[in-house]
Amino acid sequence: MPALRLLGRKWLAASDDLVFPSIFELLFRFVWLVLIALVVEVLYPITWQCETDGWHGGAFVRLYLCGTLALQACLMLLLAALAQQSARGTITDTDSRKLVAPLLLLKVFLVLPEVGLNVMGTMWMFCEVVKCTVTDKFSSIVIQSIVLFNWVQLGLTVFGLFMVFDPLGSVNYGDIQDTPNQVRHHRKVTGLWSRRFRWAFCWLKRDEHGKEAFQQVAALLSALFRSTDLVPSDVVAGCVLLRVRQKRETREMRRIQMLNDEEPIYTTDVNKIFSETPPWMNLEDALHYLRLSIAAYGWPYVLYRHCFTGFCKLASHLTCCCCRPKNSIVTDDNCCLCHFAGVKYMSKLSADDIIFASFNNRVFELPFCVIADHDRESIVVAVRGSISLRDIFTDFSAGSERFEADGLPEDTAAHKGMSMGAAKMLRRLLPVLDRSFQQFPQYDLVLTGHSLGAGVAVLVALKLRPKYPHLKVFAFSTPAGLISREAARFTESFVLSIGVGDDLVMRLSVHSIENLRTKVIQTIHATKLPKYRIMLNGFGYALFGVPARDLESTWRRPEDLEANNSDDSDALLVQGVSTEAALVSRNVFARRFSSARLFTAGRILHIVRRKRMGIENEGDEERKVRTQEPTYEMRWACPEDFMELQVMPRMLLDHLPENVHRTIQTVIEEKHSYRVTQVV
Repeated sequence: MPALRLLGRKWLAASDDLVFPSIFELLFRFVWLVLIALVVEVLYPITWQCETDGWHGGAFVRLYLCGTLALQACLMLLLAALAQQSARGTITDTDSRKLVAPLLLLKVFLVLPEVGLNVMGTMWMFCEVVKCTVTDKFSSIVIQSIVLFNWVQLGLTVFGLFMVFDPLGSVNYGDIQDTPNQVRHHRKVTGLWSRRFRWAFCWLKRDEHGKEAFQQVAALLSALFRSTDLVPSDVVAGCVLLRVRQKRETREMRRIQMLNDEEPIYTTDVNKIFSETPPWMNLEDALHYLRLSIAAYGWPYVLYRHCFTGFCKLASHLTCCCCRPKNSIVTDDNCCLCHFAGVKYMSKLSADDIIFASFNNRVFELPFCVIADHDRESIVVAVRGSISLRDIFTDFSAGSERFEADGLPEDTAAHKGMSMGAAKMLRRLLPVLDRSFQQFPQYDLVLTGHSLGAGVAVLVALKLRPKYPHLKVFAFSTPAGLISREAARFTESFVLSIGVGDDLVMRLSVHSIENLRTKVIQTIHATKLPKYRIMLNGFGYALFGVPARDLESTWRRPEDLEANNSDDSDALLVQGVSTEAALVSRNVFARRFSSARLFTAGRILHIVRRKRMGIENEGDEERKVRTQEPTYEMRWACPEDFMELQVMPRMLLDHLPENVHRTIQTVIEEKHSYRVTQVV
């Protein structure tokens, strides 16, 4: 940071990204140098005894051996200097690494003699052009191996250049202002991402809205890093630093709470949590409907959970192709109804209880099932979450568009991809619901879903509520950027949303990603560590956690972090930063991808793993001893609590449906196992 400029253009790499590649290549070339030296020791005297001593004989071989030996030695010295120079200074201190660019340019030019020598080695060992036979088997194998490895290494070099090549690298970020020049650049980047998507995911272009989704996601990716000079490794290093920063802030908050003797926000008392909620809001029903929403994932989820025995579990539920009824209630499944078999296996329901199942999966179109739940006398609509590339494009079509439904404010906005998915789903769902309630008129309507399915289920419920005013929604791991704040408040009476721990998706929205971008830049400027140290620390943090000493020793001035931790996370308050950082701080609201701020919906129950602390209070009056302590604690949260992305070890694991199911099941099982004994 900023990006490395070489040959008159910038690349998707920085001058401090070359430490580990240089060291790894140095080790390989050291091995090559030793082997070449051994071969020269053995073969050099023999080259004078070749059949011919001209350029088709001994002289050719001597030139190849001595040239390769000398080139390897030069490259090793160059790589050592490159690694040493690249390791100097912090991420933003580019002046201390000013020699990296010329050293790298010299290494690029040395590729030409390396290719020439490798061609000579190929001619000698594989083409039988050079009349100098090698009788020593060891030397022959070494030369052949080195020639092959050199071609592989050159191929990897070309691939690496392709990966770090920036098609728009001729742009000077210092010249990009909030002007028409920046708008033109934004359009170029959007077009570039769109072309990449059309090439990489060409089969999605056949979908009705495939090209529209490409354009939406391309515009989002372009907007997120507009006017920033970040390279991919900067983002990774920034996330590692942000993990340290967030843990430091969490520690400080706990210390303040202990000093102020504040009441704990979370509680393990399930009865207290649900004491003021409607009867239908309870964990037992939530666990039941979560199982049905998981069942909507179909056979891929069964194979994911049971890698070796999944097919055996599905076999008894499969339907023979020739036995499939013509007027099947299942649409867009394969010939053996594998998805339907997965639904039956995971829901533990018979085929007669499943009224309708659509497995049509397109961009902005999600599979769903309509189930007759006789135990709870309800018609359940289970919407599937993200499991395919098409679903990912629906997720990341994250712009806001106007959403209209009875009872909502006129200026309500919703997630574009989910809104379009809800509209498409309603066309198929309405006739099915009419038939279902003709058959079961006394039943209630319940919608449920996990992740993307939860967001679509909420939007569908808003459309259906005028017709079915008593419907309920059980949403699990609902995405953060779903709907406007007033509309989210409106859903609290009929939507129960449950999230677990550090779930990434519950905090994932356009605004939270944009704020993460700004915080990453803040944190990069605040650190005093070089990037290679940050990367090494990141591996240690992943294995052993963040040690307490790093919470303070990572930063130039730890007090600056508190100064930068304001409510307006769009302001970059680091003093004396680069031009790139100044561009980020200038008029950031004008560069927002979406002007409307979206929130998660419903009444939100947040469940977290309880930090066990063996603290015992002793006194003359009473002592509380906790036995069989609950594993989890919970609280009612508000949508504003999930507006900031947290870089945590379990942020992906806590989103998985099996972990959400395990958490709720554990809370229910431990509901009556927590006892408090008072000793006077």
